[in-house]
Amino acid sequence: MILEARGLCKIFDTGGQGLEVLKGVGLEVHAGELVAVMGASGVGKSTLLHLLGTLDRPTSGELRIAGTDVLNLNDQALSRFRNRHIGFVFQYHHLLPEFTALENALLPGLVAGTDLREAAVGLLESVGLADRMHHRPGELSGGECQRVAMVRALVTQPLLVLADEPSGNLDEATSESLHQLLADLARASGLAFVVMTHDRKLAQSMDRMGHIEAGVLQMEEGAT
Repeated sequence: MILEARGLCKIFDTGGQGLEVLKGVGLEVHAGELVAVMGASGVGKSTLLHLLGTLDRPTSGELRIAGTDVLNLNDQALSRFRNRHIGFVFQYHHLLPEFTALENALLPGLVAGTDLREAAVGLLESVGLADRMHHRPGELSGGECQRVAMVRALVTQPLLVLADEPSGNLDEATSESLHQLLADLARASGLAFVVMTHDRKLAQSMDRMGHIEAGVLQMEEGAT
């Protein structure tokens, strides 16, 4: 089991009143499994992603990643754990415009103090960017930039990858290519993927899918 979340609640203080955004969310994800979470804007998808990614702490609940009780780690230890074991892919790629594709992919290694050049080159080649790795984002298509962002998320060989609308800014053909790439990478490397999305077609291509509404997550069986 890569991800085990139980009873996650998140309450935000809004001028003296508590706003309960997540209400006892539970989720389990195994190695090599892809799980989609659907929901309208404002129902708690991004909040859940932040909690699962250890970017924020829940008001209550339990969270284990690869058996580690991450909520018992102090902030410094949690940051190290996140940098080593969790990758993120967002709707916008957030590549640094002055860096090449390869340099952008190497950024997590700079944070961790690790030389990841060999891994980054191999991943860029595997996603069809062998001839584009020395180009800057302004010289790449939207789909190419998003593939670089995926490589950046994967270069540290994380256990868990969290994606927030990863194909939201892409055309249909590029989106389908990205979806297949997600599946191929997850199954080839044993990664656990959790994808927050509005895209039903993407969600139905996952191993499992769920819906979050009014802070409650309900899982159902998805098409494989």
